[in-house]
Amino acid sequence: MDNIILGLLLLSKRTIYQLRERIEKGIDLMYSSSMGSIQAGIKKLLSAGYIDFEEVFEDGKLKKFYFITQKGQDYFFGWINEPLKEQTPKNPELIKFYFMGFANKGNQRKSIEKHIEFLKTKYSLLCSICNDSTSLVVPDDKKGIFEFQLASAIYGRDLLKFNIDWFENLLAKI
Repeated sequence: MDNIILGLLLLSKRTIYQLRERIEKGIDLMYSSSMGSIQAGIKKLLSAGYIDFEEVFEDGKLKKFYFITQKGQDYFFGWINEPLKEQTPKNPELIKFYFMGFANKGNQRKSIEKHIEFLKTKYSLLCSICNDSTSLVVPDDKKGIFEFQLASAIYGRDLLKFNIDWFENLLAKI
């Protein structure tokens, strides 16, 4: 969570609610989060001196806008410039699927149908993000950043499409 927050704050100052909103729009496919985990990350990063905040009156309310400090930038760029760690993708829900043969047929179907519905909702969101990206005007100094963010969204979209197709084919067989 820490690096997600730092990366988002590197792009712009944000309130905790703006951070949550941005995480829910695409990043949640890579990393599951809750408001509590975001708040804990903020607290940890403040304590480490990686971020700070300024209070601003906006719409008659006092809001905290968090921003990344130089120390936070140094930490983030150290992390981002390390090679990717080799690891296999993990999906904890596949454990339940692995043992689904023990469930009765009706529950198997319901479970898979509900999972397909969830996948389609996430897929629709990522399709919107990918489609909307074609009309975005990205400043030249942010194009390299944007290309990787878009590539991540396309990866997520394509992976979800694979999963939808796979589970629909399985459902047709049982």
